[in-house]
Amino acid sequence: MAFRPDAGRNLPHEKIRLLRALTSKRGQLVETRKRLLAQIKAHGKLGSADMFEDMDAELKDLLDRQITELEVQIEEIIAADESLARTASILRSVPGIGPVASTMLIAEMPELGQISGEQAAALTGLAPIAHDSGAMRGRRAIGGGRRLLRHVLFQAALVASHHNQVLKRFADRLRTAGKPHKVVITAVARKLVTIVNALCKNRQKWTTQSA
Repeated sequence: MAFRPDAGRNLPHEKIRLLRALTSKRGQLVETRKRLLAQIKAHGKLGSADMFEDMDAELKDLLDRQITELEVQIEEIIAADESLARTASILRSVPGIGPVASTMLIAEMPELGQISGEQAAALTGLAPIAHDSGAMRGRRAIGGGRRLLRHVLFQAALVASHHNQVLKRFADRLRTAGKPHKVVITAVARKLVTIVNALCKNRQKWTTQSA
């Protein structure tokens, strides 16, 4: 509310609401598929895989098809809107940001490009928050924000820390300084969201100078 006083009074436009619904459903199906694969693995360890092999295979095929259908719908909505298509192109130009991450950023963070980098980090829950009381007193930690979006950005940061040469050097410096893995990935994710926010604000694609 501090970043956008009009938030809560203006609903996102129809295409954003539709994208949000589709990405949410896709996420639910992906989680269901993960649980199914875990169950299949457990059946294998227990020696009961043969009992459910056909049933599990049929369910996995169904989930695969439904996820693919949702992804096609998402791509069609983005492609049909010039502004959304341009934003998606900008986001996907950044090594580490793929179709899933770009769609989630578009659907769950319509403020992208209209706010500061610090505000973008705060909205995704990647800005360090100082604790002034309790057991965490004197320490800083991330929290709040849009949890689903933060999870996607963590996944993007993992990829970027190895395949985006600018962010790989940034991550390597932190690792050399002895920072724990979680701290490194959180810092990369925070830098990543500030970069994509700036790119969207300037309507420019990624270059190695973007960071």
